[in-house]
Amino acid sequence: MANNTVAGNQQQGQAVNKIGPNPGKHGNNLPLWGNEKTMNLNPMVLTNVLSSPYFKVQLYELKTYHEVVDEIYFKVTHVEPWEKGSRKTAGQTGMCGGVRGVGTGGIVSTAFCLLYKLFTLKMTRKQVMGLITHNDSPYIRALGFMYIRYTQPPADLVDWYDGFLDDEESPSPAQS
Repeated sequence: MANNTVAGNQQQGQAVNKIGPNPGKHGNNLPLWGNEKTMNLNPMVLTNVLSSPYFKVQLYELKTYHEVVDEIYFKVTHVEPWEKGSRKTAGQTGMCGGVRGVGTGGIVSTAFCLLYKLFTLKMTRKQVMGLITHNDSPYIRALGFMYIRYTQPPADLVDWYDGFLDDEESPSPAQS
């Protein structure tokens, strides 16, 4: 009788594993590392994304992964957190001196709004792979790698990035 109970529990466990996310690295559902609401973004960046008219109005209308990828292709011109010329950094030094890009607010970039929009879609492994292997735009690939950086367990980052480190096409930084 004990053997039947053990066998029954194993079968029940196997059935549960088939429902919902696949366990392990190779399932199509991605694990989420860190904060499930903030995507581990800097609080000032996140606040500006959530209050951005672009995010609240235009991106609200986009419902699918493909619509967001098209938006990245047509709208993203850099992958920095703030739009060019929208931050006042005069007189600031150290961590708030504009070196890291989040010391003072400004107009949050299209790229970071779209990055958070991708997060709200709860992308699959296949979709993330579609971003990082996309041939049409280095910005699509860059946002894919940024998505990985902000949402995946640190121990997995090398596995994600390996093989892409020699990419010869790079996105252009915003001009100051």
